[in-house]
Amino acid sequence: MSSGMRSTVTLHVVSSLDGFIARTDNSVSWMDSPGDIYPKGVTDDGAEVIQSIDCYVLGSRTYEHALQLGWPYGDTPTVVITKRELPSTRKSVEFYSGDLKRLVDEVLAPRYKNIWLVGGAALGQSFLKLGLVDEIRLMIAPVTLGNGLHLFGNSGMEQKWLLKNVVAYRNGFVDLAYRRPPTDS
Repeated sequence: MSSGMRSTVTLHVVSSLDGFIARTDNSVSWMDSPGDIYPKGVTDDGAEVIQSIDCYVLGSRTYEHALQLGWPYGDTPTVVITKRELPSTRKSVEFYSGDLKRLVDEVLAPRYKNIWLVGGAALGQSFLKLGLVDEIRLMIAPVTLGNGLHLFGNSGMEQKWLLKNVVAYRNGFVDLAYRRPPTDS
């Protein structure tokens, strides 16, 4: 990658209103849209954003869910973080079990500009703790779960984020986009 081009790691996560990303049994069926309920919201299929993604990074359970649900990532290169032996069903999928900072700096950044981390609470927390997240895209679903897997859990530190954008959708979901503030270094 040329010195003028810098990769961006975006943590994309869907959360309930009360801050959970999955039920206690890890199910996520609550993410299904309830239908058109917010007349001021926009209708957007997200195609433009999806086309801009160069690489996905998933945790192993997210990978397994994606295989069950019908692989939503197309032929976009995908790295699955796991220590387990998992089925390799696509040429676009690589498995990785090493140091996450090395993965981003040495493996992904030289090859991809727009990297999306899309699954796994623990994985998201690890990336946040290591300072590897440049942007957070938080989609909030119009549902409360009462209990489950926490959105960020213990990410280890307080950090300010700058709001980039807010989009409300007709289905009642709200998309919040934040970026890491520039450092003074």
